[in-house]
Amino acid sequence: MRVMVFAKSAEGNAEAMTNPTPEMLEAFAAMDRFTEELVETGIFVAAAGLKNGAEAKRVVMDGTNRRIIDGPFAESRELVAGFSIWEVKDMDEALAWARRCPMTGMGEMEIRPFYEVADLEPFVTPEDLATPRTGERGRLGVA
Repeated sequence: MRVMVFAKSAEGNAEAMTNPTPEMLEAFAAMDRFTEELVETGIFVAAAGLKNGAEAKRVVMDGTNRRIIDGPFAESRELVAGFSIWEVKDMDEALAWARRCPMTGMGEMEIRPFYEVADLEPFVTPEDLATPRTGERGRLGVA
């Protein structure tokens, strides 16, 4: 089972990225060690941190209309600061790893399972389900 782990930012973390304290540097090192452990166990698939700055954009979709909102975004408690993709046995294993995450005092995590091929049966033909995706599109997912 693959899951997406969203790291949501706590208030004030954007400034910490430009002026890190010794505590933030240790927290970063602890997350790096945690990520290495995920890699060594084969759970880690991918991860990245995300900026919330002037280069951030939101696209609001209303029917065929698209409205662009420029960042940075004020409501930082709901912003996704980063993500990881994990390959785990089940949600219990994902939660066990999340409980071990050293991301203390930095926000919250949200874990959501990916759709798998079987979940798509109502939307695609049996032939499409039987034909695996190739290239980059098929490497990380079923979409």
